[in-house]
Amino acid sequence: MEFDLAYLARQVPALRAGFLLTIQVSAIAVLLSVGIGLVGACLRVMRVPVLAQAVAAYVEFIRNTPLLVQLFFVFFGLPALGLKLSLFWSGVVALTLWAGAFQVENVRGGLAAISPGLREAARALALSRSQYLRLVGLPMAVRTGLPSMLNTCVSLVKNSAYVSAIGLQDLAGVAFDRIASDFRAFEMLAVLLVGYLALVLSLSAAVRLLEHRLQTPFRP
Repeated sequence: MEFDLAYLARQVPALRAGFLLTIQVSAIAVLLSVGIGLVGACLRVMRVPVLAQAVAAYVEFIRNTPLLVQLFFVFFGLPALGLKLSLFWSGVVALTLWAGAFQVENVRGGLAAISPGLREAARALALSRSQYLRLVGLPMAVRTGLPSMLNTCVSLVKNSAYVSAIGLQDLAGVAFDRIASDFRAFEMLAVLLVGYLALVLSLSAAVRLLEHRLQTPFRP
C-alpha cells in the first residue's frame, strides 16, 4: 500500500479538530496536575494530620494501577456513584489524577533536596512553615524538580491517546476511526507519530526556556 497524500489531505479538517482537542485535554490536565503536585507535596511535607495520609494513599493507589483502568473507572464507574462526566472531562480528570500523583513526588523530591541550612535560616528569620514553603521551599523545589516534572508532563501528553478508548475524538480517536473505516493505517499512524512528536518537542522547548530563565539568577 502506497502513502496516499490525496487521502490524507481530505482528512485534514477532522485531524486538525482532533489535534486541537488533544492540545486542550493535555494543557488543562498538565496545569491541574502541577497544582495537585504543589498542594499535595506541601501537605505531605507539613505532615498535616489526615490530609498527609490521604495524599500518600492517593499517590500509592494511582502509581500502582493502570491508567487505562483509571480512565474507565472515571467514565464508566463514577456514574454508578451519581457523578456523570462528559467524554472531555472524563479524560481530563483521569489524566489529571494520574499525572498529579507523580507530580506530588516530583515536588516532594525537590523539597527534600533543599539544603538544611536554608531551612535553618528560615527558622532563624522566624518564618512559619507555610511562609517557608511559599517563599523559599516551593520556588527552589520547582527549579530543582523541573526535569522530572517535565518528564511527567511529556508522559501525560503521550498518554492522552488513551482517551480515545472512551470515544473522545482527539487526534488518536480520529486516526483510529479512519483506520477502522478506510483501512488506511499507514497514513493515520504516520500522522499520530508526527502529531505527538510535535506536541512533545514543543512542550520540551517551552520547559527548557522556563528552566533557562529560572537558572539565570544562579549563574556566575
